[in-house]
Amino acid sequence: MTVPAALANYLAAPLSTRSVVLGPPSAVPRAAGVYGWWFDELPDADIVISGCATQDRWALLYAGISPKAPPRNGGASSRQTLQSRIRTHYTGNAAGSTLRLTLGCLLADRLSIALRRYGSGSRRHFGAGERDLSRWMAEHARVSWLVVPTPWIVEHELIA
Repeated sequence: MTVPAALANYLAAPLSTRSVVLGPPSAVPRAAGVYGWWFDELPDADIVISGCATQDRWALLYAGISPKAPPRNGGASSRQTLQSRIRTHYTGNAAGSTLRLTLGCLLADRLSIALRRYGSGSRRHFGAGERDLSRWMAEHARVSWLVVPTPWIVEHELIA
């Protein structure tokens, strides 16, 4: 599949650190778009990166969109933006971020963290281990983004 020109620009976008994302002010726009997470260290030795986009020593291992597609039933659309979604990935917990959930599970032994249900709720996360995961991400993860007004339309091309 040929990568659309706009997505080719996304693959060439600068990689931003946690401090750039969290600001203040945050460099990430409050707009819709696509984003990708790049890593200089693999969270698991069994991950094969041949076929992944790379920039220098960084490999693109995760891509996402914000907001998600509007509901087909005419309900309210998500008000999420690139800024809010990327911040959630950098500072949230595994219950609200598939990226953090996946990384935490892959790094559980190395970071001595465990996915658990905390309190009386049904949501699972890494508890105090979320801080360790955030530190690992600050050191080994970078993010790039591209403003796209309707990111759900290019989502399949992005993932390909």
